[in-house]
Amino acid sequence: MAATAPQVDKTPTLDVERVRREFPILDRTVNGRPLVYLDSGASSQRPIAVLRAVEEYETHSHANIHRGVHALSQAATEAFEGARERVRRFINARSTKEIIFVRGTTEAINLVAQSYARTRLTAGDEIIVSALEHHANIVPWQMVCEQTGATLKVAPINARGEFLFDEYLKLLSPRTKIVAVAHVSNALGTILPVKKIVDAAHAQGAIVLVDGAQAVPHSHVDVRALGCDFYAFSGHKIYGPTGIGVLYGREELLQAMPPWQGGGDMILTVSFDKTTYNDLPAKFEAGTPNISGAIGLAAAMDYIESLGIDAIAAHEHHLVELASAELQKIPGIQLVGTAPIKASIVSFVMDGVHPHDLGTILDHEGVAVRTGHHCAMPLMTFLGLPATVRASFAVYNTENDVKSLVAALGKAREVFG
Repeated sequence: MAATAPQVDKTPTLDVERVRREFPILDRTVNGRPLVYLDSGASSQRPIAVLRAVEEYETHSHANIHRGVHALSQAATEAFEGARERVRRFINARSTKEIIFVRGTTEAINLVAQSYARTRLTAGDEIIVSALEHHANIVPWQMVCEQTGATLKVAPINARGEFLFDEYLKLLSPRTKIVAVAHVSNALGTILPVKKIVDAAHAQGAIVLVDGAQAVPHSHVDVRALGCDFYAFSGHKIYGPTGIGVLYGREELLQAMPPWQGGGDMILTVSFDKTTYNDLPAKFEAGTPNISGAIGLAAAMDYIESLGIDAIAAHEHHLVELASAELQKIPGIQLVGTAPIKASIVSFVMDGVHPHDLGTILDHEGVAVRTGHHCAMPLMTFLGLPATVRASFAVYNTENDVKSLVAALGKAREVFG
């Protein structure tokens, strides 16, 4: 009888203690206790590689980009446009013309809402969003509806926080012009079936924007494989600087869209009679951009890929599973958002304790979490909750962080009885 080949565990692993040493802020204390940072869903911390990349630019290469003939300007331009190419590779866009640098996800969505949607929609047209959305993927579309007479439709979820795909299909019609959905819910961590959502929308002739702010740090994002028309994300969610983000758009759509803002660098010629606009991507990048932010974002992408996105995803999945299991052992804790396919986020409430009060106790123990409606008030209304506590995990978190969270919640239970 032939011997059975041994099973090899192919799950990628991280040396988390080494990773932690690359994030200087994790050495600090809060209220006399070691910092346990569980708020990366709001803004992740930055590794030394990103901090040094920004410092190197600011110290040795800073100048304004494009058009400058002197050495510093040319070096800054090369670094900035190199960052654009880095982003293109990271999300597998076809061309750097499809990569627009913006301040963040919010600005990216507003750009599409005002430049694409406002110029095309009329009364009777429909926009679909999901019930899971962040305000940044609701309010811009409400504004467009007010401006054009279009109607906003909401694809529902269930009590577990799962996107109800069959109900979404019922909303789609030839009147649907835009579908705008999160890739991952910022409040619950639910991963939406984006590819299926995109394919169904395209079958009705609609275009799709994906809010990828909570997805890019935790999984492979291939915009061509997804087939989406627009994809938006922020640098500070993926270990990069604040004030920098990306709008990916299919080149043919961006080419047909009018500029959103006017000013320098988005023009070819200007006279008092007429202005001709620049080619992509400059057409949508009026004024001096966040040069160091783009350079820091590129360094963050290098850092993520050096660790391996599969290893990051596996590590974070383990922490979410562990935290979910341990939290349910604490009397009075109720998990909020229990979809089977989630990324990096655990939301919960404690009976008889307002989330803000709970967050204050946790902070006293050195545990940083986010409390509130998480810029998802319609979702909280659906769940019948004013707020939740959200613990969000990143590459630098450990099982000990979960233990610290559980211990701090135990102390809170004692305080509130």
